Amino acid sequence: MLVATHDEFLALYKPVHERFVRYCSSHAYGIIETQDLVQDTLLKTMQHFGSLKDKEKLLPFMISIANNIMHNVLRRRKFSGVYNEKAFSKLNATTNNPETAMDIHYLYKALNTLPEKDKEAIILFEITGYSIKEIAAIQSSNENATKTRLSRARQKLKSLLEDEPEHKISYAKAGQLFTFLF
Repeated sequence: MLVATHDEFLALYKPVHERFVRYCSSHAYGIIETQDLVQDTLLKTMQHFGSLKDKEKLLPFMISIANNIMHNVLRRRKFSGVYNEKAFSKLNATTNNPETAMDIHYLYKALNTLPEKDKEAIILFEITGYSIKEIAAIQSSNENATKTRLSRARQKLKSLLEDEPEHKISYAKAGQLFTFLF
Protein backbone atom coordinates (compact mmCIF):
# COMPACT_ATOMS: atom_id res chain seq x y z
CA MET A 1 0.00 0.00 0.00
CA LEU A 2 2.84 2.40 0.83
CA VAL A 3 4.43 1.85 -2.61
CA ALA A 4 1.11 2.56 -4.34
CA THR A 5 0.72 5.79 -2.31
CA HIS A 6 4.29 6.79 -3.14
CA ASP A 7 3.75 6.14 -6.86
CA GLU A 8 0.45 8.03 -6.76
CA PHE A 9 2.16 10.98 -5.06
CA LEU A 10 4.97 11.04 -7.63
CA ALA A 11 2.50 10.89 -10.52
CA LEU A 12 0.63 13.91 -9.13
CA TYR A 13 3.75 15.82 -8.08
CA LYS A 14 5.84 15.46 -11.24
CA PRO A 15 3.79 17.89 -13.41
CA VAL A 16 3.89 20.65 -10.75
CA HIS A 17 7.47 20.17 -9.55
CA GLU A 18 9.16 22.99 -11.47
CA ARG A 19 6.52 25.58 -10.65
CA PHE A 20 6.44 24.50 -7.01
CA VAL A 21 10.21 24.89 -6.71
CA ARG A 22 9.98 28.38 -8.27
CA TYR A 23 7.28 29.27 -5.74
CA CYS A 24 9.44 28.04 -2.87
CA SER A 25 12.47 29.86 -4.22
CA SER A 26 10.62 33.16 -4.36
CA HIS A 27 8.91 32.65 -1.04
CA ALA A 28 12.06 31.59 0.81
CA TYR A 29 14.46 34.20 -0.57
CA GLY A 30 16.65 35.57 2.20
CA ILE A 31 14.84 33.58 4.86
CA ILE A 32 15.83 29.94 4.37
CA GLU A 33 17.41 27.87 1.62
CA THR A 34 15.01 26.91 -1.17
CA GLN A 35 16.10 23.28 -1.03
CA ASP A 36 15.34 23.13 2.69
CA LEU A 37 11.84 24.49 2.17
CA VAL A 38 11.15 22.12 -0.73
CA GLN A 39 12.48 19.09 1.15
CA ASP A 40 10.64 19.91 4.39
CA THR A 41 7.44 20.45 2.42
CA LEU A 42 7.81 17.19 0.51
CA LEU A 43 8.50 15.30 3.72
CA LYS A 44 5.41 16.70 5.46
CA THR A 45 3.32 16.18 2.33
CA MET A 46 4.33 12.53 2.14
CA GLN A 47 3.58 12.08 5.85
CA HIS A 48 0.07 13.46 5.43
CA PHE A 49 -0.64 12.37 1.85
CA GLY A 50 -3.03 9.66 3.03
CA SER A 51 -5.20 12.25 4.77
CA LEU A 52 -5.61 14.33 1.58
CA LYS A 53 -9.18 13.65 0.45
CA ASP A 54 -8.97 15.18 -3.03
CA LYS A 55 -5.62 14.07 -4.45
CA GLU A 56 -6.01 16.53 -7.34
CA LYS A 57 -5.56 19.36 -4.81
CA LEU A 58 -2.00 18.31 -4.07
CA LEU A 59 -0.48 21.65 -5.09
CA PRO A 60 -2.66 23.83 -2.82
CA PHE A 61 -1.98 21.33 -0.02
CA MET A 62 1.78 21.63 -0.58
CA ILE A 63 1.67 25.42 -0.79
CA SER A 64 -0.19 25.59 2.52
CA ILE A 65 2.44 23.32 4.09
CA ALA A 66 5.26 25.48 2.67
CA ASN A 67 3.53 28.59 4.02
CA ASN A 68 3.22 27.00 7.47
CA ILE A 69 6.91 26.11 7.44
CA MET A 70 7.77 29.69 6.48
CA HIS A 71 5.53 31.07 9.25
CA ASN A 72 7.34 28.89 11.78
CA VAL A 73 10.77 30.02 10.54
CA LEU A 74 9.74 33.67 10.64
CA ARG A 75 8.18 33.28 14.08
CA ARG A 76 11.46 31.87 15.41
CA ARG A 77 13.51 34.48 13.57
CA LYS A 78 11.72 37.39 15.27
CA PHE A 79 14.12 37.04 18.15
CA SER A 80 17.31 37.40 16.13
CA GLY A 81 18.47 39.65 13.33
CA VAL A 82 20.10 37.91 10.37
CA TYR A 83 21.68 39.30 7.22
CA ASN A 84 21.81 36.64 4.57
CA GLU A 85 24.98 37.31 2.58
CA LYS A 86 24.71 33.86 1.01
CA ALA A 87 21.33 34.66 -0.58
CA PHE A 88 22.62 37.91 -2.05
CA SER A 89 25.83 36.27 -3.30
CA LYS A 90 23.82 33.51 -4.98
CA LEU A 91 21.58 36.11 -6.60
CA ASN A 92 24.59 38.12 -7.78
CA ALA A 93 26.17 34.99 -9.27
CA THR A 94 22.92 34.15 -11.09
CA THR A 95 22.49 37.59 -12.63
CA ASN A 96 26.17 38.38 -13.32
CA ASN A 97 25.22 42.00 -12.70
CA PRO A 98 25.48 43.48 -9.19
CA GLU A 99 23.04 46.29 -9.99
CA THR A 100 20.34 43.87 -11.17
CA ALA A 101 21.03 41.62 -8.19
CA MET A 102 20.53 44.59 -5.87
CA ASP A 103 17.27 45.51 -7.61
CA ILE A 104 16.01 41.94 -7.24
CA HIS A 105 17.09 41.96 -3.60
CA TYR A 106 15.00 45.10 -2.97
CA LEU A 107 12.10 43.57 -4.90
CA TYR A 108 12.18 40.50 -2.63
CA LYS A 109 12.52 42.74 0.41
CA ALA A 110 9.39 44.64 -0.65
CA LEU A 111 7.55 41.38 -1.39
CA ASN A 112 8.31 40.17 2.13
CA THR A 113 6.51 43.18 3.61
CA LEU A 114 3.23 42.42 1.81
CA PRO A 115 0.44 40.56 3.61
CA GLU A 116 0.86 36.81 3.15
CA LYS A 117 -2.07 36.24 0.76
CA ASP A 118 -1.00 39.19 -1.40
CA LYS A 119 2.61 38.01 -1.50
CA GLU A 120 1.49 34.50 -2.38
CA ALA A 121 -0.76 35.76 -5.20
CA ILE A 122 2.00 37.93 -6.71
CA ILE A 123 4.55 35.10 -6.55
CA LEU A 124 2.13 32.57 -8.02
CA PHE A 125 1.08 34.87 -10.86
CA GLU A 126 4.16 36.90 -11.74
CA ILE A 127 6.98 34.49 -10.94
CA THR A 128 5.63 30.97 -11.24
CA GLY A 129 3.16 31.69 -14.03
CA TYR A 130 -0.05 30.30 -12.57
CA SER A 131 -3.30 31.54 -14.07
CA ILE A 132 -5.84 33.50 -12.04
CA LYS A 133 -8.12 30.47 -12.06
CA GLU A 134 -5.33 28.26 -10.64
CA ILE A 135 -4.45 30.85 -7.99
CA ALA A 136 -8.11 31.11 -6.99
CA ALA A 137 -8.18 27.34 -6.48
CA ILE A 138 -4.92 27.37 -4.50
CA GLN A 139 -6.10 30.22 -2.27
CA SER A 140 -9.64 28.86 -1.96
CA SER A 141 -11.24 32.00 -3.33
CA ASN A 142 -13.07 33.01 -6.48
CA GLU A 143 -11.46 34.49 -9.59
CA ASN A 144 -12.76 38.03 -8.99
CA ALA A 145 -11.35 38.06 -5.46
CA THR A 146 -8.03 36.84 -6.84
CA LYS A 147 -7.98 39.59 -9.49
CA THR A 148 -8.72 42.16 -6.79
CA ARG A 149 -6.02 40.72 -4.51
CA LEU A 150 -3.48 40.85 -7.35
CA SER A 151 -4.40 44.41 -8.25
CA ARG A 152 -4.13 45.60 -4.66
CA ALA A 153 -0.88 43.68 -4.15
CA ARG A 154 0.60 45.30 -7.25
CA GLN A 155 -0.42 48.74 -5.99
CA LYS A 156 1.14 48.08 -2.57
CA LEU A 157 4.28 46.73 -4.18
CA LYS A 158 4.48 49.72 -6.51
CA SER A 159 4.14 52.07 -3.56
CA LEU A 160 6.78 50.20 -1.54
CA LEU A 161 9.26 50.13 -4.41
CA GLU A 162 8.87 53.75 -5.41
CA ASP A 163 8.94 55.02 -1.82
CA GLU A 164 12.12 53.12 -0.90
CA PRO A 165 14.48 55.90 0.21
CA GLU A 166 17.67 53.86 -0.22
CA HIS A 167 16.98 52.37 -3.61
CA LYS A 168 13.99 53.30 -5.73
CA ILE A 169 12.79 50.83 -8.32
CA SER A 170 10.03 51.75 -10.73
CA TYR A 171 7.19 49.27 -10.91
CA ALA A 172 7.86 48.87 -14.63
CA LYS A 173 11.41 47.78 -13.80
CA ALA A 174 10.00 45.42 -11.16
CA GLY A 175 7.94 43.80 -13.93
CA GLN A 176 11.13 43.26 -15.90
CA LEU A 177 12.77 41.78 -12.82
CA PHE A 178 9.87 39.35 -12.38
CA THR A 179 10.46 38.00 -15.88
CA PHE A 180 14.22 37.88 -15.22
CA LEU A 181 13.88 35.86 -12.01
CA PHE A 182 12.99 32.56 -13.60
